[in-house]
Amino acid sequence: MGASSSSDRSSAQSLEQQEEESLAVSTGSLHYLRASFTKLSSPDGTIPLSSLQETFSINTSNFKSESELLLVPEKFPELLSHLGSSITSIFFKTATAEAGITWVDFLRGFNKCCVKTPTSESLTRLYQLFSAMCHEAGVGKKLDFDLGEEGTGKVTGSFVPTQLVMFLWMCWVLMHGAGVSRQVKVEKGILVLPDVTHLFNSALVSSGLVGDDGDIWKVDFSADDMEIPVQKLQGWVTSAVVGISHSLAQYVQQKIQLCAASEESLGESVSASDTAAGSHDTYLLTRGRAWAVSLSLRGALSDQLLNASFGGMDDDDLLYRASVHGRGLSRFWSNVEGYNGPILLFISAMVANSSEADNRTTSNKWIIGILSEQGLESRDVYFGSSAYLFAIDPIFRAFPPSGKEKNFVYCHVQPAVRVYQANPKPICVAFGGSLGNERILLEEDFTRVVIRHHAVDKTYQHGPLFPNQGFLPTKAEILEVEVWGLGGESAKRQQDVYKKRETIFSEQRRKVDLKTFGNWEDSPEKMMMDMVSNPNRVRREER
Repeated sequence: MGASSSSDRSSAQSLEQQEEESLAVSTGSLHYLRASFTKLSSPDGTIPLSSLQETFSINTSNFKSESELLLVPEKFPELLSHLGSSITSIFFKTATAEAGITWVDFLRGFNKCCVKTPTSESLTRLYQLFSAMCHEAGVGKKLDFDLGEEGTGKVTGSFVPTQLVMFLWMCWVLMHGAGVSRQVKVEKGILVLPDVTHLFNSALVSSGLVGDDGDIWKVDFSADDMEIPVQKLQGWVTSAVVGISHSLAQYVQQKIQLCAASEESLGESVSASDTAAGSHDTYLLTRGRAWAVSLSLRGALSDQLLNASFGGMDDDDLLYRASVHGRGLSRFWSNVEGYNGPILLFISAMVANSSEADNRTTSNKWIIGILSEQGLESRDVYFGSSAYLFAIDPIFRAFPPSGKEKNFVYCHVQPAVRVYQANPKPICVAFGGSLGNERILLEEDFTRVVIRHHAVDKTYQHGPLFPNQGFLPTKAEILEVEVWGLGGESAKRQQDVYKKRETIFSEQRRKVDLKTFGNWEDSPEKMMMDMVSNPNRVRREER
């Protein structure tokens, strides 16, 4: 009987191992898991708990905020110091873990973190991790979980503003776990944390804690008397920044891959993140704004902007900047023409209030963004296959296509040869709406932008693009315009070839070959000029 029960237990363990391995295969990480387990395991075939904690740890304490207004809390380095132990205790530790983590336990813990699950479940695991880290570091309040046997249930509690900022920064660190580890291994420099004020404001507005968008400029980030319910925060993440929910899975996968990689390959890939400790960006597209946009997207563009949130954008990807290249549609077009790739356009503007007409400030400026998945064309009709609108700052909101209409982009430049048109098309750059009722309209001289209510637009989803946007069209003064190319080196190379070809054509058109012209005395032009000069002159036909 004893042998029979032992055989049943062995077959059950074998079946569980097969199930866990099949789940790990779906993530594409089974090879790395085997290599990591072999590297970390002791002679008895199990991984010591301390070794796994070290694998998932972040060994850095030098942080700096990208924003001068948002300081790094003193408790944040201590909070991150408990990352490895919290991940191990929540997802990998079992009743017998003190004796070592077995292969099945290792697979089970990895699958809890990395196997694709509904967004609500992924967020619940993320909250579990953050709550455990806060408890160990003595930061704020601890969340309450009623998860049941399957680990999916109700989460109750609230965040104070400091906690919410640290939660966002923790998610950013999780999404860049490999880059942070590589940077620390090469040199213990300062890790620049992205500006998350626009995400923080977005969470407050979505949670109903700020009733008037205009009050968002008065929010105090250090005031811990405000509490943000975690259930309302969960709704905001699901609707606005769903990419945050995948941060734990990304971190665990990256750490497993780094553990399985050799020291040589780790050292070679460090150089890409060396620029992460650079100085504060002066562009509209900062690290924090690039991260926010990436959280609302999927695919290659999301990954590209996510990388930019760590190391910054490459200056070569900047196609146009009004303060550098000059204002106006012609200057704009000369820099973006021929670029056949995704572009990200930022507009910084300000509405001058009557009370502030004599004392103009930029305290109430706002930034909007447009992401087009294809380059711009000079046409007299709307074009494009897909595009996004963004309210970037001070409140972040994303407006993907609605699927009802396809008036994504309108860009019409003054033609070189002007002809009479009974109904001339507007010379401008616009997004959404329709001709005459554009949702976003940049005037030809790039001095003003017109923003209309979303009721006129069926192309993009509804929502305000700047605080306190009313129903009437708003004309705002443009402070800056930036266009970034996201098509990579190939798109930039194609644009350079296009510009060289256009330069050759324009030079050929300027050259005049006098040999192609006949004698002036015999030309019809001279006869017409003579007739105009003396129309009464009698001319006889020469025979």
